[in-house]
Amino acid sequence: MKTPDYNSPLALKAFLDENGMAMQKKFGQNFLVNEQARKKIIDFLDVSENTKVWEVGPGLGCMTSEILSRGAALTAFEIDHGFARLVRQFFEDYSAKNKFSLVEGDVLKTWKKFYDENGGADRFFGNLPYNVAATIIADTINEGVRFDKAVVTIQKEVAQRMVAKEGTENYSSFSVLCQWAYDVKNALDLAGGNFWPVPNVASRAVLMTKKEDFPRCENPEFFMKMIRQLFSSRRKTVRNNLLALAGAEKTDAALEKSGIKPSERAENLSVDALLTLSDCLNEMSGNSL
Repeated sequence: MKTPDYNSPLALKAFLDENGMAMQKKFGQNFLVNEQARKKIIDFLDVSENTKVWEVGPGLGCMTSEILSRGAALTAFEIDHGFARLVRQFFEDYSAKNKFSLVEGDVLKTWKKFYDENGGADRFFGNLPYNVAATIIADTINEGVRFDKAVVTIQKEVAQRMVAKEGTENYSSFSVLCQWAYDVKNALDLAGGNFWPVPNVASRAVLMTKKEDFPRCENPEFFMKMIRQLFSSRRKTVRNNLLALAGAEKTDAALEKSGIKPSERAENLSVDALLTLSDCLNEMSGNSL
């Protein structure tokens, strides 16, 4: 089956109408109709012959087509049954060459099983709603699965959280999580007019490059638990947020050893300072937290 004209909203709408399909808001579906923007984003992804790529939410395959055209071996995760059916047909020639495969269903429920059976990938790409982006990034890091490079296109506000530094209002546990495992930088801003249907928010492509020295803490699982606790009540001090997690004695000892004032707030602590605090708490507790 021939792919529709990815650059034309009218052609895309006509194609969907002909196939009895419609865009579903619950999946955050928007097609990037700016061809030059698509090429720039995949340039950031940096794929070449046989680079293994995971793509989440291929839709009708506008980014899939660009990735495959560069020789990559791509696995797509698609929750929409209609899109999955069409994408399989669009790229059946690539499937015959073992260059394309599709995993149907909710990626948050399917990726781990696929990883356990087939291994990981060199690259990760997704044009993602916030909840999916945050969850899959957290899930993969928590499982010790990272990609050499990842590019996610998300709401600009979410992208700002990913790159935010300590002491700024956008700095959050999600900022810490991303910057712990990756070097994160803004790649490309995308106004609503680059997409169809036009979203109500601006978008941004973010490039994440794997840090080679990860993990840099004794207990990664506890570190993730700790940062969620620390940022759960931003107005509380570090000490007050940690009491429920470790108790007064261990909290005070860990804060003193790590050189962090009990009255400090999490939003003012760098990723390195938080890693040090995690190690100190973990040591005080004998790895039992």
